[in-house]
Amino acid sequence: MTHPTAGIDDRVAAGDWTALTDELNEHGSALTDRLLTPGECRAVSALYDEPEHFRTTVDMARYRFGSGQYRYFTHRLPDVVRELREAFYPRLLPVARDWARKLGRPAPWPDDLDEWLAMCHRAGQDKSAQILLRYGKGDWNALHRDVFGEMLFPLQVVIGLDAPGTDFTGGEFIMTEQRPRAQSRGSSTTLPQGHGLVFTTRDRPVASKRGWSNGPMRHGVSAVRSGRRHTLGLVFHDAA
Repeated sequence: MTHPTAGIDDRVAAGDWTALTDELNEHGSALTDRLLTPGECRAVSALYDEPEHFRTTVDMARYRFGSGQYRYFTHRLPDVVRELREAFYPRLLPVARDWARKLGRPAPWPDDLDEWLAMCHRAGQDKSAQILLRYGKGDWNALHRDVFGEMLFPLQVVIGLDAPGTDFTGGEFIMTEQRPRAQSRGSSTTLPQGHGLVFTTRDRPVASKRGWSNGPMRHGVSAVRSGRRHTLGLVFHDAA
């Protein structure tokens, strides 16, 4: 339950992070409790019509990414977007480091988010990757991964800003995972308004008879059948 008087960090911290971590390890995604009130969700989605907040707009059909639009924020993030990203980073960091250990990879992420972003900028990834997406009837998003460069954080968050079944129908968040020596596995999640879904950016460790194997994952959005759907995407690395 979201308490309007609680700060963003307190709301994120109030989640059952043991259970969320278990879900991430088992499925590659985990749904949080409500983080934003309906009024806060409407305020964030309304930003889409204020172009001064964004560095660029992408028409998905033009690039064969699907159908619909999204906009990348500038580095001058609205407070709620900045606070959400800052609240999630330290709670996702132990999972990121554990996954790197299991896959025998470097874990370059420092405790401080600003320090990590400075590392991204020095590597040439200096564009904001925080994203606000808008889908109308018939719009969808092709399966993809939000990598943006060599400097990569293995988890990200999408937050539903509209009420499914009321503001829109369809538009489920979908994921596919290539299982080691097996057929791909798919999943779908309906994002409740104000809730976040933590999910795998690129791949995750999957237990196998030989230890830990790499499980590549992709995500997208099924076709919106009616109404309008907005989501906020929090990415913990910047883009080249």
